[in-house]
Amino acid sequence: MHDFILAKEIIDDLSSIAAEKKLDKIKKVQIEIGQVSLAHDGHSEHTEDISEENLRFGLETVAKNTPFENTVFEIEKVAGDHWKITGVEI
Repeated sequence: MHDFILAKEIIDDLSSIAAEKKLDKIKKVQIEIGQVSLAHDGHSEHTEDISEENLRFGLETVAKNTPFENTVFEIEKVAGDHWKITGVEI
């Protein structure tokens, strides 16, 4: 479930980037993910190691019928408790 929430956040950020840069399509996106907070309540014990496979499935599902439907998502696991988009290929 949290994988889908993160996928939605990533697609939302990607939509903002595309709108800001006036991009119609994005071929590839590089994403780094560490342990991600399950709730935005500030409790460090509420973190989860997001499954790369589940996140990829979530991204593909959330991206359906959007400009990102055919975007390739490259996911890299990193240390830390964050996620970020590190690259966009148009």
